[in-house]
Amino acid sequence: MIINLPYFRELKTIHAKEILTILLERDEPFSILAHMPAINFNPPLPEHITKQFTDIIVFAIANYTLQSAHIIDNNFIFEAGFGEENIGSVVTVPIENIIQITQDEVPLFINAAATLPKEEKPKNPFAINPRNRKFIKE
Repeated sequence: MIINLPYFRELKTIHAKEILTILLERDEPFSILAHMPAINFNPPLPEHITKQFTDIIVFAIANYTLQSAHIIDNNFIFEAGFGEENIGSVVTVPIENIIQITQDEVPLFINAAATLPKEEKPKNPFAINPRNRKFIKE
């Protein structure tokens, strides 16, 4: 299936990055739906907040969050407040984990591959060739 191809995933990441760039340049609010496991919060959020999260999370990118939003490499980064206490954290979302980008409830981007397991790359590229295994100590 095409969504399993690494090249397809790379194209979707590039496409999402281009759409995010346009929205940021135009300073227009939008929302993202993202696959939670690879998202980083700095500082980490308290457990009473994170236990409410599911594998899929929606972030509204508006106001101060929009003003703080930027892209570094293949990461979408912004500051946001969470919970009743509005606890601040810098959120780093790998762009490949963005499932959907919407504006005024209109989908601008959908990536069905964002929730699929990522291929694990071998720690040792020499290990890719099965004939080399006899030379590798586990």
